[in-house]
Amino acid sequence: MPRSFIPSLTGALALGFSAATLAAEASPGPLNLGEVKINVQSVITDNATTEGSGSYTTGAMSTAVGLPLSIRETPQSVSVITRQRMDDQGMNDLNDVVKYAPGITLRKFGGDRQQFLARGFIIDNLMYDGLPTSLSTFTLDTIAGADLAMYDRVEVVRGATGLMSGAGSPSATLNLVRKRPTATPQVSITTSAGSWDRYRTEVDASNKLNDSGTLRGRVVAAYEDNKSYIDERDKLRQTFYGVVEADLSDATTWSFGASKQRDDATSDWGSLPAGPNGEDLHLSRSTFLSNDWAYWDRDNVSLFTDLTTRFDNGWTSRLAFAKTWAESNTFSSYLSAAKGGGFTQSSGQYDTTDVQTNLDGSLSGPFRLFGREHELTIGASRRQEKFDQKGGFWAKGTPIDIYNFDPGVIPKPDIADRTPYQSQNTATEEGVYAAARFNPFDPLHVIIGSRLSWYEYDNRSGTGDYKVTQQVTPYAGVVYDINDTYSVYASYTEIFKPQTQQDVAGSVLKPMTGDSYEVGIKGEYFNGELNASLALFDMTQQNRAYALDTQPASCLATNRTCYEAAGEVRSRGLDAEISGALTPDWQASAAYTLVLSQYVKDKAFDKGNLFAPNQPKHLFKAATTYHLQGAFAKARIGADVLAQSATYGRVGNGHAEQDPYAVVGLMAGYRLDEHWDARVNLNNVLDQKYWQGIPTASGSGTYGDPRNLMFSLKWTL
Repeated sequence: MPRSFIPSLTGALALGFSAATLAAEASPGPLNLGEVKINVQSVITDNATTEGSGSYTTGAMSTAVGLPLSIRETPQSVSVITRQRMDDQGMNDLNDVVKYAPGITLRKFGGDRQQFLARGFIIDNLMYDGLPTSLSTFTLDTIAGADLAMYDRVEVVRGATGLMSGAGSPSATLNLVRKRPTATPQVSITTSAGSWDRYRTEVDASNKLNDSGTLRGRVVAAYEDNKSYIDERDKLRQTFYGVVEADLSDATTWSFGASKQRDDATSDWGSLPAGPNGEDLHLSRSTFLSNDWAYWDRDNVSLFTDLTTRFDNGWTSRLAFAKTWAESNTFSSYLSAAKGGGFTQSSGQYDTTDVQTNLDGSLSGPFRLFGREHELTIGASRRQEKFDQKGGFWAKGTPIDIYNFDPGVIPKPDIADRTPYQSQNTATEEGVYAAARFNPFDPLHVIIGSRLSWYEYDNRSGTGDYKVTQQVTPYAGVVYDINDTYSVYASYTEIFKPQTQQDVAGSVLKPMTGDSYEVGIKGEYFNGELNASLALFDMTQQNRAYALDTQPASCLATNRTCYEAAGEVRSRGLDAEISGALTPDWQASAAYTLVLSQYVKDKAFDKGNLFAPNQPKHLFKAATTYHLQGAFAKARIGADVLAQSATYGRVGNGHAEQDPYAVVGLMAGYRLDEHWDARVNLNNVLDQKYWQGIPTASGSGTYGDPRNLMFSLKWTL
């Protein structure tokens, strides 16, 4: 995509700043922060909450720049998976959201291992109520299965989000927004049963806790017992969530909550293999190549609190704190390609603890400048991740026949025989940020922001400590309202990601930086009940570790590979979406994404080679629900589809390939009376056989779910 719009954007911003500076210098007095009184309730505003709205869209979201803006007012590609859509499609955990979210790809490489991908890059940041949480290969295994029973919605921002999330990749950020207490009685019980002996029960209760309603509480509990289409696999999940909200005064609200989720699973570590050069081995979808004694147990406990104060001049302060303890204990097996052909099975046992602490304080509100009203948010944050993993592996593999494998034959290895392994590190990031939305005249809105970050990595199990000091992450966006319905926009965002590779002198390479350029048009119909957008994006990631073609003698002498920060990749494409109400009885969401990701400079791949071939070039997702009329007014019907172009993974001298495919789902619901509602979901109607994780020679292939059925019955007070 040409970048001709960038000079125009830069010029507009410069003009805006110049005008602001001149007028500020000419102003005879201080800025008046009290002329406009806007009651900003909190980051989670009434028009942002989706529970009970019946909608597939939302009125406001703050994930992109920290200001509560509508989708049309946000100069990036943003989406929301609402509570109604989660219920209609029977989504139970975060993997389901990622599978159906616009522009996002779910990659599985084991029964309980996954990656989230967007625009050619891996998503390595999640947010909970706006507080960022770091993701890695191991922490994602614990966090990705987050049960949706406790969440109102999931907001998705595609592209770099460094202003609010800090360090990460220029892919996307998902913000999970929790349910809040209500002042009116609200109770529901939902039970579900489906294919492969899958059962789930969910209870949700909320009410005021005193006569005045200034103290409110909510509890959510879910229990799930799932078998699988894969032999031996099963999972038991227990989820609890509780939150209390108190109005300390007319202006101040304090909330405190906790959640706990426990998963106990019979699970593999790797999964199904390809041939040595990517050949399809035509294994059954039910094949399980681990053992009946294998397990992967996870426990996730979170505490969170926030204090929000609303001032008479329309400003709001918020102090938020969260702490998460995530534990994972696994003893399972994986495959390796044997010399001379065939496969061997090896095992590993690991205990992993990941403790993340987040603190964020912000102040936001309106101010007046040159007779116009504008908005500002400023804040400071600190987050720390303490990662500890201990365990080991058995290097000697046992030869197996993958076509005639019995999970009960290979005995559980003795812990005393393993090769020990340990990894311990602590990553701390601190930052200050600010963003302002200037409204110089009615059709034009300019958003300027920046973040200043300090990052420190402490490898507690060896060498490799490093620091990043005063890393600047800018943000700029322009939105121009063509009329009451349409707006055009342009934006530029950045993000940085530290790396551990060293140069010839032994110094850690400077961080990778990701740039995200985007231009688009957005439409808002029916007073915001329906939103549409079309965007072009162009992203690069620079300073990627690039192994030197000729390793200097000093590097060879110390038995290490030396790098330079010279690698670069580029991702370009198109993002289109429409979501919300087409009529009062018809909710719909449809999204198409085109992505072309290529190497610009890399040691192993020539310029123009695909950077992320496991992400589809073309991706289409849609879901819809229609409430029937007349004699069938109690009934509703729905459908969803996920379609993508071919993908592949490089294996040996060839490719493991996935042809283009489409997966279709159907839904029907019936309101029995004012308390009872029934729903049935038929997923993968055509029983499409496809790889949700493309296999490698060492076994990481995972099939998508075959055709399956789920019945649900919900009672509401």
